[in-house]
Amino acid sequence: MTELQMDCALDLMRRLPPQQVEKNLSDLIDLVPDLCEDLLSSVDQPLKIARDKEAGKDYLLCDYNRDGDSYRSPWSNTYDPPLDDGSMPSERLRKLEIDANYAFDQYREMYFEGGVSSVYLWDLEHGFAGVILIKKAGDGSKKIKGCWDSIHVVEVQEKSTGRSAHYKLTSTAMLWLQTSRPGSGTMNLGGSLTRQIDQDNAVSENNPHIANIGRLVEDMENKIRNTLNEIYFSKTKDIVNGLRSVQTLSDQSVQDALRDDLAAALLRRNLIKDN
Repeated sequence: MTELQMDCALDLMRRLPPQQVEKNLSDLIDLVPDLCEDLLSSVDQPLKIARDKEAGKDYLLCDYNRDGDSYRSPWSNTYDPPLDDGSMPSERLRKLEIDANYAFDQYREMYFEGGVSSVYLWDLEHGFAGVILIKKAGDGSKKIKGCWDSIHVVEVQEKSTGRSAHYKLTSTAMLWLQTSRPGSGTMNLGGSLTRQIDQDNAVSENNPHIANIGRLVEDMENKIRNTLNEIYFSKTKDIVNGLRSVQTLSDQSVQDALRDDLAAALLRRNLIKDN
């Protein structure tokens, strides 16, 4: 019964507005408190932003850089609030983490022209794992609001030869938009998608882990964007066009055409009656 409840709870969360995930998740936990831990570990929540005062840069908060009530900054590698025994990546992995943060900072600027990104890595027995986080909020316009959150969790299993590695990428993107215009009123549009891919790639000085992971993330985000565009925007446009004509009755030509059609219909009706 618990497994069925979990499936139903996750199915419900996928259909609720992503901008209200925290409230909906809290309400769901109140309904089924036995699923609290499973839901918290399974449901992705919108990313929050913190400020690294030492480095003077923003970074994103998630479960992967949290230790107790403190969060580790990828820029200064320190916890806030300060934590003496917080978990840290190995020296080798920390160097890779620094390079990855600068690389994805450029990626974010090129694709999103703003926002915040963070990369966190941790050691595994035969490799390492990491998470790439990207958040881009709207410009604060009163007429259009929205936010994009993407969470890419990657697991890298390095082969014994050191010349190749197996990459497993799980990506989740959450998108919501809200428009409010006098002519069309208020419209909410939102949803989330999760996709996964496994791939083996060669590793060398000219083709390091960061390049392999970067290509995977780039391809995955492009696929998710296209899917969101096809599912949400194209479908919404088709529905709106089917329900509401873009022409207005104020156009004189439209009024004339309607009057002619009505006159012709009445004339045909009268002819049928006379016969």
